[in-house]
Amino acid sequence: MPHDRIPPAPQAPKLQRGDGVGRLRFVADGGRTQARGLYQSDPVRFLFPLPERGEPVPAILVTTSGGLVGGDRIRLSLAAEAGAVATVGTQAAEKVYRSTGATTRFETTVAVADGAWLEWLPQETILFDGARFARTTAVDLAPGGRLLAIEMLVFGRRARGEVFSYGMLREDWRLRVDGRLVWADALRLDAPLAPLFAARAGLDGAAAMATLILAGDGGLAARDAVREVAEACPAVRIGASVTGPVMVARFLGSDARLLRDAVVRSVGRVRHRLAGLSERLPELWYG
Repeated sequence: MPHDRIPPAPQAPKLQRGDGVGRLRFVADGGRTQARGLYQSDPVRFLFPLPERGEPVPAILVTTSGGLVGGDRIRLSLAAEAGAVATVGTQAAEKVYRSTGATTRFETTVAVADGAWLEWLPQETILFDGARFARTTAVDLAPGGRLLAIEMLVFGRRARGEVFSYGMLREDWRLRVDGRLVWADALRLDAPLAPLFAARAGLDGAAAMATLILAGDGGLAARDAVREVAEACPAVRIGASVTGPVMVARFLGSDARLLRDAVVRSVGRVRHRLAGLSERLPELWYG
């Protein structure tokens, strides 16, 4: 066949990818907190159930795609203005599917004003084997504001015996108070993963891990509350410390269900002790 008649090589199909955006702001109006400034684009949706008695105003994040794939990007912006008290959570655990090469990105920015209490309490993120996931959380806290936040990760679909044997994970936190960087944290797991999970000085066979932070006043009380839970949950490795205006607690465990229970109990105890809220989290956590 003449050279000029050679058919071109077929191109790989261009796959559809999600680029979801969600923006939400809470304001205190006449002694009541209300959600304002809502913006959302697929696959991000916010639901607003009626608050349970004595609970903050809730907003529930839903990703309508049913999970995230390589190349998807989610960008959230959450803000609580002066005096607002609110909880933002997720409807269920988030799934990050195996990637063909691209990275799934989840970017969250949080702003908390003086006198505001904001809870960012997403349920766990499940990393399928082969997932590539990068998550960043940037917090801008005003003096007198407080944020209670968690991030949980489960390594593989444990009910079917899957582990996170290849892929990539990147977690980044940045916390600024009055515009000044006061705490930064980064974690990266990349191939080869097996030695990292096997090492006693690494993840030591963990099935799941979590980070809990309390930013703002009350760090010592929050640390003591988490340590009380740690004494009652010996199957989960828990450490908590205070650095400046942030209390950081780490959770590591070989049983994802036990770790989740320890995180829920810790969050409940911290919010009750510092904000006078119920130790029982919203019902979505117990479904």
